[in-house]
Amino acid sequence: MTDSRPKPKATAPANAPRTGLVLEIQRMSTEDGPGIRTTVFFKGCPLKCRWCHNPESISPRPEIVWHQARCLGCRTCLEVCPEKALSLTADGLVIDRKRCRGCGTCAEECPSTALEKLGTYWTAANLAREAAKDRAYFNRSGGGITASGGEAGLQAEFVADFLAHCQSLGLRTALDTSGHVHPEALETLAGKADLILFDLKEIDPSRHKAWTGQGNQLILDNFRRLAGWIDEGRTGAGLWVRTPLIPGATDRAETVRAIGRFIAEQGGGRVERWELCAFNNLCREKYNRLGLTWDFAQAPLMPRADLEALAETARASGVNPGIVQTGGATRLEALDRSGSSGPGDSPDRPRPDLRLIQGGRSTSQLDDSTAEPKPQPREVTP
Repeated sequence: MTDSRPKPKATAPANAPRTGLVLEIQRMSTEDGPGIRTTVFFKGCPLKCRWCHNPESISPRPEIVWHQARCLGCRTCLEVCPEKALSLTADGLVIDRKRCRGCGTCAEECPSTALEKLGTYWTAANLAREAAKDRAYFNRSGGGITASGGEAGLQAEFVADFLAHCQSLGLRTALDTSGHVHPEALETLAGKADLILFDLKEIDPSRHKAWTGQGNQLILDNFRRLAGWIDEGRTGAGLWVRTPLIPGATDRAETVRAIGRFIAEQGGGRVERWELCAFNNLCREKYNRLGLTWDFAQAPLMPRADLEALAETARASGVNPGIVQTGGATRLEALDRSGSSGPGDSPDRPRPDLRLIQGGRSTSQLDDSTAEPKPQPREVTP
């Protein structure tokens, strides 16, 4: 039988320094592990989640995107593209994705940075040094480096080398994974991470495949393997589970309850935190720039009450209730003076539940409406 599990892929010839393809280095992150972190997003993912918030991370190759607001219409890109993959129409610039190789020539020559190349090759040592520039924030907050994606496990050897360099610099490391990676890749990375953020999106295999393009057997098996490696001392990493709550897909009590039972039965006391991550809709423009249609473009944020209800379902699912946490933005529901919301609320009516912010301070910090702000102590961050 053919082994269809994804395997780590080489990113450079054997006689060249090993490099990895990085989508983005995101600093000051508070969503990818404890403390303030620098998250490195790697290109390439074996899943095609229909709600994906980082669609530019799915392809394992560099890609070109066009920022319409920056474009001068100078046609320089059309002239320099070696593949003739660009054309200018009444609707704007069109990129022929079948012809484009992502070489980046157009982006290099664009005078207004309207074209951007997504994906940069780094060596592990240079990438670690770049990430270490934020060391002061890590030391003060208990943060560190998180390798994310896409799926970092598709570049396992490089990412393991990168994490090892980070650890040699005294930085705490974390791996954010979908779990849909070859077991050898996961084991390699687990040995270099101080924390593993493991996604569990859906337990039902048919629903998982319908929403992500892949079944979940490998993911569930890898979770069991990881729990065993922790028991055996083959990794000293902590284990967090993250579940995205997507409107009409995974925001169901049945889904949350089933994931909780699985964690309780297979993860036991090894799981330190189970985070329910509320859907966000801030990535619409990413899909537009890639010429893609997003199934969730019109989906609203989750009401806070719904998020809390699912959190209660999670706490009652058999896990230690103390590990359940929630994260992400929720829908703001305006309250009138009686505590109810409705279309009759006027945006000009004074709102007793809101305070005006002036110059970064609330009105409660001012002597009166015309007074100068009181001096505030300022903390200097090194």
